[in-house]
Amino acid sequence: MSSRPRAAWPLVAVFTAGYLAAYLLPTIVGRLSTCLGLSAAQAGLVGSALLLSSATAGFTLAGRVERYGSRRPARVGLLLAVVGYGSSALAGSVPLVVMGAVLGGLGSGTATAVAASGIAAQRDPHRTSSLGLLSVSATAGALYLTIPHLGGGHRLPFASIALVALVVWPTTARLGGPAARGATAPTAGRLPHRRSGLVLAGGMLVWSMAQNALWGVSSRIGVVQAGLSEVTVGAVFAAALGAGLLGVMGAGVLGARLGRAVPIGLGTVVIAASIVMSSSARGLGSFATGEISWNTVYPVVLSYLIGLAASLDVRGRWAVLAGSASSVGVACGPVLGSVLSETAGYPSMGLILGAATLLVAAPVTAVALHTGGRPLVPGSVRRRGGAPAAVLAATTGTLSGAVPRMGSPEQAVTEISMPALRRGRLGRSAFHAAGPAGAAGQSNSYASTSDR
Repeated sequence: MSSRPRAAWPLVAVFTAGYLAAYLLPTIVGRLSTCLGLSAAQAGLVGSALLLSSATAGFTLAGRVERYGSRRPARVGLLLAVVGYGSSALAGSVPLVVMGAVLGGLGSGTATAVAASGIAAQRDPHRTSSLGLLSVSATAGALYLTIPHLGGGHRLPFASIALVALVVWPTTARLGGPAARGATAPTAGRLPHRRSGLVLAGGMLVWSMAQNALWGVSSRIGVVQAGLSEVTVGAVFAAALGAGLLGVMGAGVLGARLGRAVPIGLGTVVIAASIVMSSSARGLGSFATGEISWNTVYPVVLSYLIGLAASLDVRGRWAVLAGSASSVGVACGPVLGSVLSETAGYPSMGLILGAATLLVAAPVTAVALHTGGRPLVPGSVRRRGGAPAAVLAATTGTLSGAVPRMGSPEQAVTEISMPALRRGRLGRSAFHAAGPAGAAGQSNSYASTSDR
């Protein structure tokens, strides 16, 4: 048996340590504002600096993890997280807290890049990423239920992230070292679907910015506008994260049965309505309903957006570019939410973010319809002028498994370049039978046509 199933758990642990800071962002921003005397915009700016630092580390390591191996970058990232977030927890002045948060963000981004690279190489990446999401959501949910009861000002959220990174450190011993030399670099080529890819990348930037703008100020909405205690707000967030797990599992069950356009379009409409409801909440009922419905649908739509980006280019270049654009939006979200909430108020902020989300839904859904949003149904796969492949399989006795089943996603076709052969040098020796017998027996099956 391969060692990959054993290696999945260290990746899940590193994934948890890397993603935890983003999941605890509302508590971090809220406590920076209330405990260090920062304004809402200033606290949001610190959160954005943390996330932008994390995204920068991810951009730097993209495509380089295999060269260095997983173990060394993971240990460096966890060490930076422990030192950075630990320094923020111990510091009492704002500049030192900010410097520690930025250093910790570099560690989080490094750990996340290592985990993402390792998960992509797993035999079942979807299962491993689901385990990672389950782990980080459970950890964040437990902290949301615990931190409000312990006090500690701004120190406790940072100390919690540093402690998780320290606990995860021993698991890096089971990660791999540098890859063997001699790997070939991918050939350069023109990006396919340029217009669709640019529209999708721009849409994901705005979409992610709107989501994180709300997430960054959700804690203050619950405490200041809805009049809830920090303990109640933490319980709502824990329930919302649990609902997000159900959403991810539902997306995995649904798969490609409806294509990508329907989940992206309808899901984005539900997200926009949830944003408006949550930002205008005046009590527990409306706040909890908005947060839970939003966190249920958000990961579903995100999973389909990532799949759509990957479908635009078989080499994964659009997936990297769209993911990078989404990371920038995530980093800019907290400061945008803080500025909008300070200048226009929470309800107006929700209307602006909801309208932006709806405007993004139209072009992104159009990309899904015209490129990667179609399920495989009779008529979607044809030879030139021929009958649908699924119909041919049903009527000509094709072996089971030779043709994709109904509802499966379309398969990408890769072009294989062949060296040009000069017309005058084609002879009998240029053609042999396919299969093992071709090399040994030098079959003359094509002799009658080779000299024509």
